[in-house]
Amino acid sequence: MAKARSRTASQKSSKGFWILLAVIAGLFALGLYFRAPATGYANAATAYSARVACSCRFVAGRELKDCAKDKLAGMELVTLVDDAQAKSVTARFPLLSSDTATYRKGYGCVLSEWEG
Repeated sequence: MAKARSRTASQKSSKGFWILLAVIAGLFALGLYFRAPATGYANAATAYSARVACSCRFVAGRELKDCAKDKLAGMELVTLVDDAQAKSVTARFPLLSSDTATYRKGYGCVLSEWEG
């Protein structure tokens, strides 16, 4: 009887392993499927946020913390970092995208050239 119980316990742990493996494979497939739209959204969000925050910071003269309020709904994952010496703002979307806008006299804030 002890052998029968040990078999069921090992069968349950084996079944759990295969379920976990199937869930991981499914999440990986979803990640691949939605990679292009997510990357596109991240690129647009960082470019927009960097440009708007740079204008807010170096043209309007507001603090970056106050400029972060100008982000559109849905851009909560975008983080902003300013460099007062370079007069630039960098926007980052975790693991997917990063863009920098720099203030240039006579032009306002312009995005750095894309490499893509």
